Amino acid sequence: MKAAVVTDFSKPMEIQEREIPRPDVQQVLVRMEASGLCHTDIHAAAGDWPVKPNPPFIPGHEGIGVVEAKGDRVDHVEIGDRVAIAWLGQACGHCDHCVSGWETLCLEQENSGYSVDGSFSEYAVAHGDYVVKVPDGIDPLDAAPLTCAGVTTYKAVKVSGAAPGKRALISGIGGLGHLALQYARIAGAETIAVDVTDEKLQLARDLGADHIIDARTQDVVEETRKVGGADVAIGLAVSNASFQAAYGSLRRGGTLVLVALPAEGKLELPVFETVLEGKRVIGSIVGTREDLAEVFHLHALGRTRVIREQRALDQVNESIADILAGRVAARIVFDFVDRRAEH
Repeated sequence: MKAAVVTDFSKPMEIQEREIPRPDVQQVLVRMEASGLCHTDIHAAAGDWPVKPNPPFIPGHEGIGVVEAKGDRVDHVEIGDRVAIAWLGQACGHCDHCVSGWETLCLEQENSGYSVDGSFSEYAVAHGDYVVKVPDGIDPLDAAPLTCAGVTTYKAVKVSGAAPGKRALISGIGGLGHLALQYARIAGAETIAVDVTDEKLQLARDLGADHIIDARTQDVVEETRKVGGADVAIGLAVSNASFQAAYGSLRRGGTLVLVALPAEGKLELPVFETVLEGKRVIGSIVGTREDLAEVFHLHALGRTRVIREQRALDQVNESIADILAGRVAARIVFDFVDRRAEH
């Protein structure tokens, strides 16, 4: 099988020929149909974060495919089911986080494409209890970004408190932000979209944002205060300055939800203002299996649109360069069906 492999943090990924893996008793073998390229994959390939993966490894955690084989102890899915391989590869299942609905905080978790091989390959193995079924009728190329960009922003909007009568600022309208904007609108909030490129600002308009702020030429805090301030701000731009502006845009009692992970991420908080104005700053990691099932359900109902472009896996390094240069409107998805047809 073909796979994109990180061999060294200082080198481009290599397209290698590897043996098709065999599932153990708790795993499924998935024939990949599509896999999205997340900024986390870029951080993983570069070894940006304090806890680093161990090369060689296969990135990818927005994988969609069909179960071709399964271990004897797998009864959650059947051969022929279409499933998603998400960031949460598996968790312990019995700690206080797991049993209270916060499995994504489990200290024993394994993460697809980081601590275990992921979905940038024509076949992948995954824990049978942690793959999520994809409903019939959802295009695998749409399902892939929903598996991380979708469930991550859905969870962030959930924990933010966005609701009818609230005003939500979405900082960064890209692969995650275009979905966060839609979930905030589904929640009933008035929306403010912030970005620094004409293409993404236009995307926000097309998706129905109530207010648009161009952070290149406008002061985000000042413009947000003109419409009453933000009850909720969701930080999706990989930029410390954007975090600071999002915090400054909050009205009294507002909540800043941090999602993006800059390599040197930092946020300085004025304690006096935070306390007296009752502001909250929280972090939000990806959603759970149940959150992902809800994301798929909303998409199946036609409530969300996935903006993406499709590429072949051997374009992985070019695709990373395009994302880092800001040349991608939303999400890149690798299409494995086309690649198999070519071979």
